Amino acid sequence: MPVIVVANPKGGVGKSTIATNLAGYLARQGHGVMLGDIDLQQSSRSWLSLRPASLPAIAPWDILEDGSAKPPKGTTHVVLDTPAGFDGPRAEQVLAMAHKVIVPLQASMFDILATQAFLQRLRERGSVAAGVVGMRVNPRTKSAEQLAHYTRTLGVPMLGFLRDTQNYVQLAAHGATLWDVAPSRVEKDLEQWQGLLQWLQQS
Repeated sequence: MPVIVVANPKGGVGKSTIATNLAGYLARQGHGVMLGDIDLQQSSRSWLSLRPASLPAIAPWDILEDGSAKPPKGTTHVVLDTPAGFDGPRAEQVLAMAHKVIVPLQASMFDILATQAFLQRLRERGSVAAGVVGMRVNPRTKSAEQLAHYTRTLGVPMLGFLRDTQNYVQLAAHGATLWDVAPSRVEKDLEQWQGLLQWLQQS
């Protein structure tokens, strides 16, 4: 069962945007998808509670009587969102079971510096494929070029850039994703996801 972890110890970089939309894509492909959080708040449940029953189903964790969590029966793909400050033994445990790690990263120097140690750790592990997605950045700008150069120096692939758009905000408010609306409405955004999706399909 593929486990895709969306992680960055820096907060506010767009982890939930990627996690929810990735879960939506996998659900649209007909997979049994579970979207979960690696924190006690289980905030993904709030987003899932907004999701209309008419859309492809995305399941939350099954919470057992002892408080532990597990994927529900029928799950074929797991997407895990992680909190700010993702570090320590819990982070190591999650990364050990991950098949792919997606690292959202904004182009500001503050975000880059806050994420550098985490990217270096992922590279040193060598046991999990990791890639970076530039968040809220125009791929034609100098900032995007500098961010791509930075990831190359670390040996971590740049999977693409997602623009700053209200599409994500408006869809999230209704429990929806890019793959739940007419493609013509989000055409530019769907194009930007192609590199990431192709990378996920690689073994």
